[in-house]
Amino acid sequence: MKYLIATDIHGNKKSAQTIKEKFEQLGADKIILLGDLLYNGPRNPVEEDYSPKDVIEILNSLSDKIIAVKGNCDGEVDQMVLNFMLNDCAVIELNGKTYFCTHGHHINQASPAKIAKGAVVLYGHFHKTEVTNVDDVIYLNIASITFPKNNNVKCYGVLDENGVCVYSLSDELILKV
Repeated sequence: MKYLIATDIHGNKKSAQTIKEKFEQLGADKIILLGDLLYNGPRNPVEEDYSPKDVIEILNSLSDKIIAVKGNCDGEVDQMVLNFMLNDCAVIELNGKTYFCTHGHHINQASPAKIAKGAVVLYGHFHKTEVTNVDDVIYLNIASITFPKNNNVKCYGVLDENGVCVYSLSDELILKV
């Protein structure tokens, strides 16, 4: 099983299209979206490619392939227009390992979850790629595909039987967990 992972699209049509293209190029089975899908957010600039309606169309075309969690910018109205569920969290078991998916605004390395040792927490929210070990739980933040911060680049992740890799949009390996 292969999963494409992306976070913090923030209504950017080009980012949503990139997710679709990477999904097809990788031959992935599912897409994990870690929140903040449609709304730009009050702290982010409005870019030329800001088009929530187009993002809805692109994501809905993949709805049977999507596992999604709610971000702090996702609201009830978003759920009304999306053809897939925005969950508070998702848990994936792969190759004997547990992957806990969340947005990151409630659970992150500074506010850890009460989950089994050896698990990996996948999250976004902070728009930067970093990996931290807290009490034998790995916290992996994947930078935003639209608005990376702190000198990070736009990223996506791949989860498969070998673990998780984070790549730049030019497919350069950023890190492997």
